[in-house]
Amino acid sequence: MKRESSAFLSDIQLACALVVTFTQGFDLEMYSADALVRSAVERQLQNMGEALSQLSRQDPDLAAKVPRHRKLIGFRNILVHGYAGLNDSDIWEAVQLHLPGLQAAVDALIQELGQGPAT
Repeated sequence: MKRESSAFLSDIQLACALVVTFTQGFDLEMYSADALVRSAVERQLQNMGEALSQLSRQDPDLAAKVPRHRKLIGFRNILVHGYAGLNDSDIWEAVQLHLPGLQAAVDALIQELGQGPAT
């Protein structure tokens, strides 16, 4: 059964909200010292990238409206496959610099698709 495109956006929306919750009150040093939070954040970033990957196959025009969607898919691949060169500061920087814009864009797309108010 084929998923609706909005379901992939909802997956991203949820993952963004969880990362915000997991990292609230943290700085890079605290993040680096907490294996549980690092694992949770990395898992949600993987979920975001996978949802975008699936969305880009199903609805490339909609996926293209998500800022930096190709970079997020690539970031997911790095996390999953354990390529060298990714460290805590890279992940922290991505969360701090790019997550708010991603979250806002996905919220707006969900509203645009008529899925009601973003949560």
